[in-house]
Amino acid sequence: MSSSQIAAEQRPEITGDRLLPWYFAFFIISGFCGLVYEVIWVRLAMASFGVTTALVSIVLSIFMAGLGLGSWVAGLAMRGSGGRNAYRSLSLYAIVELLIGCSAVIVPLELKLGRNLMLKAVGFGGWQTWQYYLLSATWLLIALLPWCSCLGATYPLLMSVIRQTNPEAAQRSFSFLYLANVIGALIGTLVSAFVLIELIGFRRTLWTAGFLNGILAFIVVIIRRRIRISSAKKSAVGTRKGQARSSLPRWALASMLFVTGMVSMGSEVVWMREYTPYLGNFVYGFALIVAIYLIATSRGARDYRKTAVSADPVQSASVWSILAFATLLPAFGANPLLPFDFPGLSGIRLIAIFLFCALTGFVTPMLVDDWCKGEPDQAGVAYAFNVSGCIVGPLIASFGLEPWIGEKWTLLALSLPIFAVAGVLSFGSASAEVPATMARKARTSFFVAIAASAVLLYFSQDYGARFKNRQLHRDYAATVIATGTGFQRLLMVNGTGMTILTPITKYISHLPLASMKQKPRNGLVICFGMGTSFRSMLSWDIPTTAVDLIPSVPKTFSYFHADADKVAGSKLASIVIDDGRRFLDGSSESYDVIVVDPPPPVAAAGSSLLYSKEFYQVVKRHLAEGGIFQNWYPQVDGDDASTASITKALKESFPYVRAFRSYDNNFGIHFLASLRPIPVETADVLASRVPAKAATDFLEWGPESSVQKEFDLVLSREISLQSLIDLDPTVPPVTDDEPINEYFLLRHRFHTAR
Repeated sequence: MSSSQIAAEQRPEITGDRLLPWYFAFFIISGFCGLVYEVIWVRLAMASFGVTTALVSIVLSIFMAGLGLGSWVAGLAMRGSGGRNAYRSLSLYAIVELLIGCSAVIVPLELKLGRNLMLKAVGFGGWQTWQYYLLSATWLLIALLPWCSCLGATYPLLMSVIRQTNPEAAQRSFSFLYLANVIGALIGTLVSAFVLIELIGFRRTLWTAGFLNGILAFIVVIIRRRIRISSAKKSAVGTRKGQARSSLPRWALASMLFVTGMVSMGSEVVWMREYTPYLGNFVYGFALIVAIYLIATSRGARDYRKTAVSADPVQSASVWSILAFATLLPAFGANPLLPFDFPGLSGIRLIAIFLFCALTGFVTPMLVDDWCKGEPDQAGVAYAFNVSGCIVGPLIASFGLEPWIGEKWTLLALSLPIFAVAGVLSFGSASAEVPATMARKARTSFFVAIAASAVLLYFSQDYGARFKNRQLHRDYAATVIATGTGFQRLLMVNGTGMTILTPITKYISHLPLASMKQKPRNGLVICFGMGTSFRSMLSWDIPTTAVDLIPSVPKTFSYFHADADKVAGSKLASIVIDDGRRFLDGSSESYDVIVVDPPPPVAAAGSSLLYSKEFYQVVKRHLAEGGIFQNWYPQVDGDDASTASITKALKESFPYVRAFRSYDNNFGIHFLASLRPIPVETADVLASRVPAKAATDFLEWGPESSVQKEFDLVLSREISLQSLIDLDPTVPPVTDDEPINEYFLLRHRFHTAR
């Protein structure tokens, strides 16, 4: 007997039952890490390639495609090996987890490299064209797909191990691992969003996940060395391919898997838009929706694990009818007429998504188990069908249905495939397989679901219904509402107030333009809003470009300004729909004045990308000689740490920075930054530089009667940068890696310090 055989015989045997808790723990860790990677990779891609809906869709599609591809390829690999070597499967699983851990370091470097390459390729059609998306998508595919495929490969690899070490548990091993993965993803959502990112930033949070993947791989190697599969266990492992327990053909199961993925992910896109008015445009609101989704999904998966015959797709027609009805419940939960807008009660609306998520958590593992019956290669195929639906659903919802018919009717459209499945199962199943009483119950449930859905839709309203006088626009990125009269007019994006008619937005343009020694030649406005700053800059008769991320926002220009059509039609005016940061990255133009008014509140998700040191480096490259950059900061919406952090970012990025409180000494701060000294001028000097047309615009809303007095209101309120930094001197500056203004829960609730 060889020494290796002797060593194998001397390994302490670990039985299959003892291994199952380990497998469950592996997938909790794997789910935790996978969620962290998905969230942070999307954010890093936004920083490198732009905060656009198309870009985010590309990243998420690649992530999901990688999961499906990895699951399918790993399943084929297990079939090719004959599924007879648990040691080999565990070795491959350890390698895959180790590779996933390496992605924590490599992916950020790949994304930065891709951005640099895109900067050099700017001549290829520009950054606002389909060529740009083709280039960026190609690079993101190269950068992300291999790692996402590794994430997807974990399912069939560990299923293969379970099949060989515990055949009794193999038949429903997918649902076993699915439940663990969902629990891990839930923990990852809560821990990363509410703790880790605020404390250590994106990069170190990625490293934490990578470290956990490495530890997991190490533990797997140790367990592999101790496993000893007895001959009895080997003989118990069958070689028969998994067959579905029901009479449904494979194409039907594949269609059902696709539909559940499509509807669940498409609905999630709708929820994000529906519930933003109540939860706020914060990372915590998004995290809360995902957390509810995962809690309910884990509950559904656990309930499925407790079922037996009733889990058969043919015998679960009633479940599908309830699922179809549950698809529409969020439309009622987001009804603005419900009395849940009091502080602390808005979150109650999220109960409406719980039933849907629980039922999808029930049917998805049921379908995969039914398809594969523990066979790893078949699980890979089934999971790939589900993931393909997850790719298609968000694209249909965000780019097709929502801009066309709104949130409520989008949910109805998404529910129709579920109703179709419920109808087929209720009326098309063979009587020999479904008892007559169960068939009658299924048909009754189907008709009740239709009736209940009709009633629910009748009493459901989209958020815009709360405003009688409104101008409403929908596009792939947001629902935009202009409402109110006079100075009470308001611009809302996904239910969040963006701006009001206020002289502050005029100062945003006139203050930096008048502060230039020479006559300004051109200007750039990032964030269009109501168009006031854009309009004020054009009053200087200089070429002016305005950039806004949301296509529908400039469409409301005429609601706020009677001369909007004339202003926008000027030969000097240009309005671009794009991410402002990406626009600058792809532009070769230099500007005398660049002004930015980031979307409120200060803590809005993604807003740090317009306050970070990296953004300021982009701005510096596009400032003309002696040019001035104006950054508006609504301090009333922020906290001391955010104020200090943003001030530090500006001070460390520009050699010359001045800060002025708003004209009312209350709302916020005008930061002026430049690569050249910004002279300290009197209000008289600044007023003398303002052309007559611009002066008329400046005085349009007051509050003073002369341009000189208008400027004096702000100049008299200049504040030192150090006084702002002293509000929280230990906080680091805002960077793409450390979005201090967006993550604030720990310092607000527990007074933690960085």
